[in-house]
Amino acid sequence: MGTIAEKIISQHAGRPVSAGDIAIVPVDGVMATDATAPLAIRAFEAMGGRRLWDPERVSLIIDHASPAPNERIGNLHKLMRDFHERMGGHFYDVGEGICHQLMVEDGRVQPTDLFVGADSHTPTYGALNAFAVGVGSTDLAAVWLTGKIWLKVPQTIKIELHGRIPPGITSKDLILFLVGQMGIAGATYQAIEYTGPALRHLSLASRMTIANMSAEMGAKTGFVDATGLALPYEFTAVFPDPDATYSQVYRFDVSELQPQIALPHSPDNIRPIAEVVGQSVHQAFIGSCTNARLEDLQMAARILKGQRIHPRTRLIIGAASKRVFNDALRDGTAQILSEAGAAFITSGCGPCVGTHQGIPGDGEVIISSTNRNFRGRMGNPRSLVYLASPAVVAASALCGEITDPATLLAGEEWELL
Repeated sequence: MGTIAEKIISQHAGRPVSAGDIAIVPVDGVMATDATAPLAIRAFEAMGGRRLWDPERVSLIIDHASPAPNERIGNLHKLMRDFHERMGGHFYDVGEGICHQLMVEDGRVQPTDLFVGADSHTPTYGALNAFAVGVGSTDLAAVWLTGKIWLKVPQTIKIELHGRIPPGITSKDLILFLVGQMGIAGATYQAIEYTGPALRHLSLASRMTIANMSAEMGAKTGFVDATGLALPYEFTAVFPDPDATYSQVYRFDVSELQPQIALPHSPDNIRPIAEVVGQSVHQAFIGSCTNARLEDLQMAARILKGQRIHPRTRLIIGAASKRVFNDALRDGTAQILSEAGAAFITSGCGPCVGTHQGIPGDGEVIISSTNRNFRGRMGNPRSLVYLASPAVVAASALCGEITDPATLLAGEEWELL
């Protein structure tokens, strides 16, 4: 019978479909950012578009270069604002936050939805049990026009995670480990179902981290088992049938998992942190659609409380949204981080994609909570970017070198998830 992907697409197609089938389906929501919306707007107009098929299901977000770092970007932002004025929809301007965080925060995407986003990390919504895919700007323009998209139903890889994640190990460590096992092309144009007892106690934020980095395996989308998922509203999840067919099944026991880190210049160049402890760090960054939610900032604050970051290391933080930042203000997290020496920037994607607000210098070493570290990803091909959890990033900023956070909290019982 059906995998989660097959069942959600079948529901939307109005007929049973299986892996390999082509289906034309209605979408429940669509979003574009300032990195993709301007091209989509031009394509939409070239197609003769005069109105959006359903403005209530369309979102535009300024987050990739926010606020505008130059005149060219400023004019692209103006193009988006003007389009919104004419066409309607939901518009998120400078500082509101990162697209994927906002779609979840504001309920623009719901469990079992079929959602399309003009951004490669749209699979993040698989944490909500939604079928969410990234598309190009031209495909997005066609969705604006018609409310539908064509899909080749993907095969599905099943990843079973057994045991209990050890104290101090985060969902970022878990997904880095899995990316290392699968490789950056290990799930190309396939869905991934993450399941097993190790996931059942995870928060929504932690589930979003896992689903988000499905893209780093080449996956079309990814679903985190909805067992144990807590949402502020009632929902009915889709689960795979017991006899669902998978292209591959992997099983891992994560009971002994150690902090993981991705070395330059690929997200699948994964090592246990013990192999790189002591590497000097010039810049640390906590942010992006992967790890910039409240629990991530709280994690860093726990490590940095009453401390000062190393004098040769700068720590930059970009909360996932204004709401997250305001929550961090209210509970004292932001004050702890600021007093430790962190610099807060506008909520957005700037340092992660290398547009502004944290471009490294030649030869500098960066440790980042983001999802990609390809050469030049953060704006300078002559820098070296390591990927790790917010806990590792904070510990490394404190010590001025890559550090296992467990060494700073020796003897404490601490749960980061």
